[in-house]
Amino acid sequence: MSMNTFGRVFRFTTWGESHGPALGAVVDGCPPLLELNEAAIQPFLDARRPGTSRFTTQRQEPDQVKILSGVFEGKTTGTPISLMIENTDQRSKDYGEIAKAYRPGHADYAYDAKYGIRDYRGGGRSSARETAARVAAGAIARLVIPEVTITAYVSEIGGDAIDRDNLDYTFIDQNPFFCPDRLAAERWERLVDEARKNGSSLGAVVECVASGVPAGWGAPIYAKLDADLAAAMMGINATKAVEIGDGFAAARLTGEQNADEMRPGEPGPEGRGAPEFLANHAGGIVGGISTGQPVVCRVAFKPTSSILTPRKSINSDGEAVDVRTKGRHDPCVGIRGAPVVEAMMALVLADHKLLHRAQCG
Repeated sequence: MSMNTFGRVFRFTTWGESHGPALGAVVDGCPPLLELNEAAIQPFLDARRPGTSRFTTQRQEPDQVKILSGVFEGKTTGTPISLMIENTDQRSKDYGEIAKAYRPGHADYAYDAKYGIRDYRGGGRSSARETAARVAAGAIARLVIPEVTITAYVSEIGGDAIDRDNLDYTFIDQNPFFCPDRLAAERWERLVDEARKNGSSLGAVVECVASGVPAGWGAPIYAKLDADLAAAMMGINATKAVEIGDGFAAARLTGEQNADEMRPGEPGPEGRGAPEFLANHAGGIVGGISTGQPVVCRVAFKPTSSILTPRKSINSDGEAVDVRTKGRHDPCVGIRGAPVVEAMMALVLADHKLLHRAQCG
């Protein structure tokens, strides 16, 4: 049984393939009376859209979203919201040479082993094209959590990381890399250009920060906020690792270093206020429940598997072949991962806000 639905209360199902006529999502469990139209969704799709710079795939897709249901007179009705994004620039002939060959590092072989059939045109559901539907659904999720601000940015490409002393969030939307460090963006321009000209690709790390998440979202054991975040991020195509807070670095700290120490905060209108934290090694989540600090995660994207450099593989007959993938591909798929990571963060937080409200009022 294939799982194409994510979430418990706020649920979304994506559908469609890279080279099919369209793709989209169905969002269920959205509260009624939220103001929604296509214009509220489109800016997020525009940020993820391909062909916007020489550093991404040159496939030209307008990614215009259509709302087919669940909205009446500009407001959500509480019924399923169906979203559709048409594919307009497929070039399936580019994939003719790999119709029977498996791209090393790609899902080609795994799909064939599972289903006995695969859509070789761009990889079908395994294509990063599928993430457009997630971004559209994530735009609706943001309406459920207006108190939260979500910012994702690329923090590393090809092993070259940003300098955190140079962080400038205002610069993220001013460069094609979603990079908050001007100097790093200049270096990455040369890195990605070189990979593209060599017919190769690079990996990347996307960092996401959600501010304004109140304390109390999540649950212990089987509905941990960080567990659902990890599952959501690992479900993004080309993701190979996820860290919450300090992540693997926490294993190299002592208990004293890792402790997010607290001091009394300013009293609120009803008495005791929220604590003042002196660090955030936990990434805003302890015991599976949010602490009120920013929720922080990092997502590692592997290098794009579709490259021009020949690689050793086999075909569907078990014969040895060398695979070289033609067509239009991202030299670094992680660059366009930032809007997708933001969307998945929003979808998980919206679901947990509604779960928390259902149990605790």
